[in-house]
Amino acid sequence: MPPPDTATGTDHRRKGPRLEEAISNPGAVKINVTGAFIIDDELRSRSPVEAEGVHYENKDIRLPHHTGVVSHIAVDIGGSLAKLVYFTRELDSADQGGRLNFINFETHRIDICINFIRQLKEEQQQRNGSSPDELCVVATGGGAFKFYDKLKKALDVNILREEEMECLIIGRCLDKRQWACPWESTGQLILGLLIVLTGLDFFITEIPNEVFVYTENESEPMQFAEARPDVYPYLLVNIGSGVSMIKVSGPRQFERVGGTHLGGGTFWGLMSLLTGARTFDDMLAMADRGDNAGVDMLVGDIYGMDYTKIGLKSTAIASTFGKVFRLKNAAERGAEDGEGLIHDEEFERSNGGINFRHEDMSRSLLYAISNNIGQIAYLQSEKHQVKHIYFGGSFIRGHRQTMNTLSYAIRFWSKGEKQAYFLRHEGYLGAVGAFIRRQPQNWGRRNSVDEIAAPQAVRNIALNSEPSNSQPSPSFS
Repeated sequence: MPPPDTATGTDHRRKGPRLEEAISNPGAVKINVTGAFIIDDELRSRSPVEAEGVHYENKDIRLPHHTGVVSHIAVDIGGSLAKLVYFTRELDSADQGGRLNFINFETHRIDICINFIRQLKEEQQQRNGSSPDELCVVATGGGAFKFYDKLKKALDVNILREEEMECLIIGRCLDKRQWACPWESTGQLILGLLIVLTGLDFFITEIPNEVFVYTENESEPMQFAEARPDVYPYLLVNIGSGVSMIKVSGPRQFERVGGTHLGGGTFWGLMSLLTGARTFDDMLAMADRGDNAGVDMLVGDIYGMDYTKIGLKSTAIASTFGKVFRLKNAAERGAEDGEGLIHDEEFERSNGGINFRHEDMSRSLLYAISNNIGQIAYLQSEKHQVKHIYFGGSFIRGHRQTMNTLSYAIRFWSKGEKQAYFLRHEGYLGAVGAFIRRQPQNWGRRNSVDEIAAPQAVRNIALNSEPSNSQPSPSFS
């Protein structure tokens, strides 16, 4: 087994053009995806970062045939989470390949994320013998701009922001020192979508057992989807702090067709106000233990039974939080009549004399937001004649209730004619898209991406002309 690379000058020269290319043009080294697979049977004993608000994904992607130098990492900084993707070599393995690692940080804890990147930088220097300015951070998302100065100062490395990636994509900015690009927010938004779609196409076409369907009442709820020759068209529903819905007609043909501002940030914000929960995982755990019937008005509360005439079960939600007002008024009337109130120690929240459980409110909110997104996604798929709907974004987090609600909504409204698909790395579409900005080596089960060229709309904007279709609305997250 050869020893790890050292930091000597002789070793640097021995590596020759491969290392020089990785350093001078970060992100351009093609990732070899031959034989790629998700590591299912290995649980790391602990996250590389032990802190509140940090979530390490125990589902690395093994790349057994990529042995080249990777001198960059990618981070997608959204309104709620910063998602980080980085490559590590495994010199002690038989094939000496490596793996893609996935970890996310709550955005308001960005300092923890930066400290972890600094740790990766130090490890990269030790292994590759590079100088401090040779690592590159490829950053996308709104935080790539908001935190650019902070990242640059703290890490002292090259920060390749989304706007500079746009220049590289369409070849308009030939001077590497040039940071500004000749279009405003619309072009940045379109390229942000392109990066997300690049990540999605990578997962759909190149990673086995990445895409699955979910049906809770089946003996095996999670069923992996077989690779289809007819990938396009499809609808991507990207659920972050807000929600964007994008129709994808081909490798570089896409259009943002809608969205909603009621997304993961809504759930997080309302749960913080109502329950005081500190982390998203805590909120999802509450939902697991809850019963939305404690606060929601159900069809059975109105009719006393199923409403079979229109196909609604008694457990269907008629009004989210609709029971709260009625119960509160009834309790107040009972108090005025001298009947008193019944108190139960398991109830944790007092509201006007009656108590509602945090867990019940959590499940109610989760259902409300997921149902709303599912119905809007169905309507968009009908309008744009798309059968296959992919749900991505960090809101999902592999949570069974969320996935089941979205799946049920698509099946119910489409009468079983449409299918909801999920991804095991659903929150990392943008980060992976930024990481693999170019076509990976041996990419090609369906030739889904070709060195990430910009769509005509971006070319038009870059040439100071009007885009060929209408501008997207501004609720992208």
